[in-house]
Amino acid sequence: MKRFLLSFMAATCLCLGVSAQTYDMVITKADGTQVVVPADEVSNVSFYQVEPVVDVPRHFDITVTVGKQGGMGRDVTTIMQSRSSLTEGATIDFKNVGAEINADYSMEAIVKGKYYYQVPVSGDRFVKLQFKDNKMEVVQAQPFKENTYNTRQYTHAWTGDNTLVIMSSTGDHKEIIWTKLNTDDMSIIGEGKLDITLGDDWDVFNTSGILAYRASDNKLFYFYYKKKGSGRSAKNEPAFHVAVINAETMAVEQDNINTDQVGEMAGSAYGELLQQTTFFDEAGNLYLAAFSDTEIGEEGKLLRIKKGDFNFEAGYNGFPNSDGKLLTTQYLGLGKLLTYSRHDDKELGTSIDSYAHYYSVVDLNAKTRTRLAYEGVEIPYSSGRFSQRSAIDRAAGKAYFGVNTADAQPQIYVYDIKTGEVSKGIDVSEGYYFEQIRILED
Repeated sequence: MKRFLLSFMAATCLCLGVSAQTYDMVITKADGTQVVVPADEVSNVSFYQVEPVVDVPRHFDITVTVGKQGGMGRDVTTIMQSRSSLTEGATIDFKNVGAEINADYSMEAIVKGKYYYQVPVSGDRFVKLQFKDNKMEVVQAQPFKENTYNTRQYTHAWTGDNTLVIMSSTGDHKEIIWTKLNTDDMSIIGEGKLDITLGDDWDVFNTSGILAYRASDNKLFYFYYKKKGSGRSAKNEPAFHVAVINAETMAVEQDNINTDQVGEMAGSAYGELLQQTTFFDEAGNLYLAAFSDTEIGEEGKLLRIKKGDFNFEAGYNGFPNSDGKLLTTQYLGLGKLLTYSRHDDKELGTSIDSYAHYYSVVDLNAKTRTRLAYEGVEIPYSSGRFSQRSAIDRAAGKAYFGVNTADAQPQIYVYDIKTGEVSKGIDVSEGYYFEQIRILED
């Protein structure tokens, strides 16, 4: 069943003036609130429809690690298990249940519908996978042709229901390559290199960058930067680029420096394989999680490219009162999003395993950020930096998120998108480190 959510529904009421009749339009928004607009101003009001929500049978795939937090190719045992519910049932235990996936595949993957898509550990092909009966099964595989990719090190965007674009820098990081796949049969329908060069001042491109697709004008936006040197000692460009690409021809039509000279995008080493950092709102505006280095640490930012524009809106930052790095963003609708970020407090620490990470709900309209709490108490700081520990079930109107706190076993919470209330879901047995929730169709 598809449910179409209208951002605005309109009704009229008649208001009579002393000397003449005047008319007002009463607009009821999807959240139930109303605004009154003079009839002469109705032409300035935008009405738009949210993407349809498909209500189909679905389940949750839960991923944990053993011994320490995972992500970014850390050498750690990684176990996945499917659950039909995260609110009912016994504590999630991985003893003799689930499958270790890190030997052949990667926790870093693209997820859509029933399937996972990725470059496996072998690094020689693209694979379409399904985690079924607690086992990872290969549905289809496509060996590389000319362009080759490393596991975990690429970004992606969907330009159609079954057209997937993969992009990254080459093995020596001197060029940017792309591949288009038909995910019905995993055939390669196009590949090539972007017409972007390093120039004389820079040695290499960043590993993956971030890719997003705007359907309204069939444009790909590729966010990337250049570096001097290699490894942790490399020097980045002062600000990252916004390459605007024709999704049909893959021609680079613009190559801009981001408007506010922000240094780096979140997740630029591995695209959005572990966590979501881009989204579109109902009006077609594109948002990107980013950060700048400051004297006190990494300052998280949420940048916006307005519909029809090709660079970021000057001075806009949708992540208010940043106290550290913005790590993940997931759009809840009607101007609200769920974020996972890090508090850059020296006592808390800034490593993957530090208990310094937390969830907030950002209201883009009110320009507020509220840390999530349970029964009036803020949810304790969590360890784990890279992975997407939250998932949005739009059909159910719920967001699920997990934490690894210092003094308790891993816990899943449930956020009601309509009411804003937080309840407890299932917990996870001690000894495991919570990494991911993903929702897949059955």
